Amino acid sequence: MSVRETDVLLVVDVQVDFLPGGALAVPEGDAVVEPCNALLARFPHAVLTQDWHPAGHASFHTSHPDQEPFGTVAMPYGPQVLWPEHCVQDTPGVAFAPGLDIARAELVIRKGYTQAIDSYSAFLEADRTTRTGLAGYLRERGFTRVVLCGLATDFCVAWSALDARAAGFEAVVVADAVRGIDRDGSVAAAWARMGQAGIGRVRLADIA
Repeated sequence: MSVRETDVLLVVDVQVDFLPGGALAVPEGDAVVEPCNALLARFPHAVLTQDWHPAGHASFHTSHPDQEPFGTVAMPYGPQVLWPEHCVQDTPGVAFAPGLDIARAELVIRKGYTQAIDSYSAFLEADRTTRTGLAGYLRERGFTRVVLCGLATDFCVAWSALDARAAGFEAVVVADAVRGIDRDGSVAAAWARMGQAGIGRVRLADIA
């Protein structure tokens, strides 16, 4: 795969709370930092996303009496997984991972800041109608292909890739620059959904 001027690298949620020891640690989450930096060095344009929750966000299990982490509740927009409190605004866990080359980013998209709506995708919040503005930004910049890396494969990476395709962009996920939470086979299911949507899957070594 050759890098084009119309490509944009989307680095998804590489934040302290998703690293080992964080509030919502992704297994081997810290392993994505080096390949993400390698990609940042290869792509001329990059966008970072950052989970940015207010305290007491509706997706936190602590906001629902008697609910446990990773349970599910019905929200007005559909089923909602309840997460441990994570990436709360102005806390250490919301910061980008140490060593991530954030200086290369031309834009940072913050998501999940609406109190009553979760947001996995970099393009649309979980109600599937509230837009982040990323699609419009990419179109105005003339980008046609979105290359994704980061955390987590089965949630924010997959949702972002699927929404990139739905918005009319090519989408490619770099398989060795992502890691997943993987509950009940969720990583395999995410890769299957992405494959069915025509999302490419490459490795870092495949990118010239």
